[in-house]
Amino acid sequence: MPICLYNTLTKKKEVFVPLDPAGKHVNIYTCGVTVYEECHIGHARSLYVFDVIRRYLQYREYDVRFVRNITDVDDKIIQKANDLGKTANEVSNNNIDLYDRDLKSLGIEKAVTAEPRATENIPGMIEDIKGLMEKGFAYAVDGDVYFHVRQFHSYGKLSGQSIEKMLEAVRIEKDSKKKDPLDFALWKKSEEGDPSWESPWGPGRPGWHIECSAMSLRFLKCQTLDIHAGGRDLIFPHHENEIAQAEALTGSQFAKYWIHHGLLTINGHKMAKSLGNFITIREALKKYSVDGLKMFFLFSHYASDIDFNDKKMEEAQKALDRFDILFWKAYELFRSHKIEPLEAEFITQARDKFIASMENDFNTPEALSCLFDLLNQTNKLINLEKKTPKDLGIIYRSVDVMETLARNIFGLFLKEQEKYLSEPEKALLKERQKARVHKDFKKSDDLRGELKKRGIVVEDSKAGQTWRWA
Repeated sequence: MPICLYNTLTKKKEVFVPLDPAGKHVNIYTCGVTVYEECHIGHARSLYVFDVIRRYLQYREYDVRFVRNITDVDDKIIQKANDLGKTANEVSNNNIDLYDRDLKSLGIEKAVTAEPRATENIPGMIEDIKGLMEKGFAYAVDGDVYFHVRQFHSYGKLSGQSIEKMLEAVRIEKDSKKKDPLDFALWKKSEEGDPSWESPWGPGRPGWHIECSAMSLRFLKCQTLDIHAGGRDLIFPHHENEIAQAEALTGSQFAKYWIHHGLLTINGHKMAKSLGNFITIREALKKYSVDGLKMFFLFSHYASDIDFNDKKMEEAQKALDRFDILFWKAYELFRSHKIEPLEAEFITQARDKFIASMENDFNTPEALSCLFDLLNQTNKLINLEKKTPKDLGIIYRSVDVMETLARNIFGLFLKEQEKYLSEPEKALLKERQKARVHKDFKKSDDLRGELKKRGIVVEDSKAGQTWRWA
């Protein structure tokens, strides 16, 4: 069954066909965070949504090359630095440290291919800007460089807007050096005291849009991406501008598929500090569990807008508790019985429906419902007063399928599962993971054997090390 996804560029659902002729490699770029402050729960949704999509593609045995940028030079960073009496570099580095902490707290890996910072890639951006000027798509004025939008005739194809419609939404700037109000900055002349880099047009810094097109093509080593992803609020002007820059420069299509997630509100209102409803990831995880937050996100399709509130988080936690209770009962059975896993029709059907749901534009609500179907059927067997060896085998298999799909694709139960391990068992798993990272395969094999003696089966995949009860 092929994967189908909604493509913002074509405005329709399409069968996903990788650009790689062998169909094995997939290149994905997603817009990352601008580090002028701590990440909020809207960022958490974006990070998690695309992590699930990456996980699923890896589950389907694609070699996923995944890049997510970090914007560490920007007007907002400079303004924050001025407000705090710090340098822009101090502000961005501090918030990158907090971002790394948030990723770890959420159980989300760093981008598997690269997580480049804008400030580390400015020479490449300068080269791209020079290339755009040579091709007649950009012009310099008094230290600034602008992209000439009307020279790129397919501008607006992602957002579906005409030039005239876009002009209605553009604020006309007084004394603007632009040839046209729609033109956007590729390079900005630095004000005194601002971060700056030398360029053919004088000291300055790159515009926001150029960093993504430059870094995506550089780190994914291609002229056309399979998938470009981001929030729906970035379609115009950011993603529209990325397309214009990249395609004007290379003459090739920038990205074949565009995926955009919906937006997040708080109790029906846009999140804003002025409204007192700005919730950082750190604040959210003080009140709710990591898996509770993930479950809340899974309840809705990635393209849907969602509203964050206490009632929905309570529902998410109750749903998680049902799995927790089932796993606790099952593990008690596993510790006290020698069990051989047995397949059952309801398990096969639920797993097949789960996969079909994920193939259908990564429909997590439908896929999640399949796990609940498994849970309900398994509970019926666990609650039997007398269980046959066949019942125990089916319970074992069902729990294994639930955990494998939830953990490897949804990133659930990554931490909660450890509560059933002893401290020595946890230490052995961590030691083996470290041995794998350092490519000490003899040690990792020895530790696998030691863990098996303790009734723990360790498995390795592209998603990393996982374990289950033997």
